[in-house]
Amino acid sequence: MRHTIQLFKAITDETRLRILALLGHGELCVCDLMAVLELPQSTVSRHLAVLRHAGWVIDRRQGVWMHYRLADADAPLRQALQPAFLEHLATLPAVQRDREHLRLYLLQKTQDACT
Repeated sequence: MRHTIQLFKAITDETRLRILALLGHGELCVCDLMAVLELPQSTVSRHLAVLRHAGWVIDRRQGVWMHYRLADADAPLRQALQPAFLEHLATLPAVQRDREHLRLYLLQKTQDACT
């Protein structure tokens, strides 16, 4: 029961929902999320820690930066929820703005920016 509560508690924050929606397009560096969400590193990292602890995301280190992606939906509840959840998030205006901001940001980002 505790894991189920953590899973749902992690998605009760707008910033965490926006992060999950952005990660629905693939792995991103913390610096990418900072730029798109216009939030400081400490805030983004704190939200990512909550999502990681609940099992929504996984991380890997590259140089000084951490990169995050959605975790595989291994638990039956997440297998059922994750696709519909991400599909719903994609319909929200704030998420659509974030995705466009990410697209434009990635067009001008240099390849070695997150090393």
